[in-house]
Amino acid sequence: MVITLRKKQKMTNLVRSNFQDHPFHLVSPSPWPLYTSICLLNLTTSAALSMHNFNNSYYIFYISLILVISSMSFWFRDIISEGIAKSYYRLNITKAISGEVLNKALIDYKNTNNITAYANKDNLGYYLAGLLEGDGHLSLPSLGKTTLNRVLNPRIVFTSHVDNLGMYTFLQSELGNIGRFQISGNTIRYIIGDIKGILYFIDLIHGKLRTPKNKRLNDLIEFLNAKYSLNISQSLLDKSSFIGNSWFTGFTEADGHFGIKYSERLEKSETRKRSRSESISLVFRLDQRAYDESTFTSMRPFMDDLASFLSCNVNIYTTAQNKEVLSLYVSAIDNLKLIVDYFNQYPLMGNKLNDFKKWETVYNIIKSKAHLSVEGRLKVINLINDKKK
Repeated sequence: MVITLRKKQKMTNLVRSNFQDHPFHLVSPSPWPLYTSICLLNLTTSAALSMHNFNNSYYIFYISLILVISSMSFWFRDIISEGIAKSYYRLNITKAISGEVLNKALIDYKNTNNITAYANKDNLGYYLAGLLEGDGHLSLPSLGKTTLNRVLNPRIVFTSHVDNLGMYTFLQSELGNIGRFQISGNTIRYIIGDIKGILYFIDLIHGKLRTPKNKRLNDLIEFLNAKYSLNISQSLLDKSSFIGNSWFTGFTEADGHFGIKYSERLEKSETRKRSRSESISLVFRLDQRAYDESTFTSMRPFMDDLASFLSCNVNIYTTAQNKEVLSLYVSAIDNLKLIVDYFNQYPLMGNKLNDFKKWETVYNIIKSKAHLSVEGRLKVINLINDKKK
């Protein structure tokens, strides 16, 4: 995809003034502090004159009092308006992560991980596309959404647990150090909010998305085309095979689960009519909401395609909040081979990499029938206990 400028279409200064040239929310210049100060000065002066019994000074005092109350009211009105705009922009109570912490996280990550599969920018693009569709959010305010009638800058936001900070600092380094980080409790956000970073990111993932979030990406492209007089083409849904790229790795990084289950042997009892044999099983699970909330589009067609790739069925369950969830559940040992081979070709990069390695170890134990021995079962039990820590 090539991004080119339209030479003939230019934005007028009036239109351009509606936009911010930075990824942060700043309040507009306000005249009310100055007006309020002048009114307070008049109020103080007229009050002093009234105390000294100057003629008609009380009239000036009351007029000044009315002006003070009026200017403060307008000032508070604008504060409330800015508050609404800020809440729309979703700036929660967060703080930036220092450069020292980020550098240490990156160094530690590189020292413990040797991932070379994503040196290829095409592979990196597919991985980021999957990660965006799982853990990402495209923030795209529209003109007229705020009381001040201002269009706030769009942002690409990834949300994850703080334990994945190393992975995200590595991704940032692979993307040319674009974007910034925020932390709130145990949650980190990797935010790309500058125009050059957004355009570079779009170039990497263009045509690689598979879910309804592709429509949101096209909304972003349309927004940027109008704002910066660009000519970025619309992104088409990727219909290629899952097996041929790293998209599924990024998506699993966000929403996948590697489960190991050990069941102890249970004898018959008064409350149990049948005995239960000792068993070890594996499961790969992936859940998604039935509807994409940002586009009001069903996720079922996409999940059907993914179920076909994994040779499993799409299950449906309802959460406590009465929302439908589509779930993929793979447990047949023969079907798990495809998953093992895939993630060895396109490795995970975050905390789920450790989960997969333990899961793969148990898979190999089961395939070799070693789980039937005492030593094999003990090894599996130790891996389960280590995973719980």
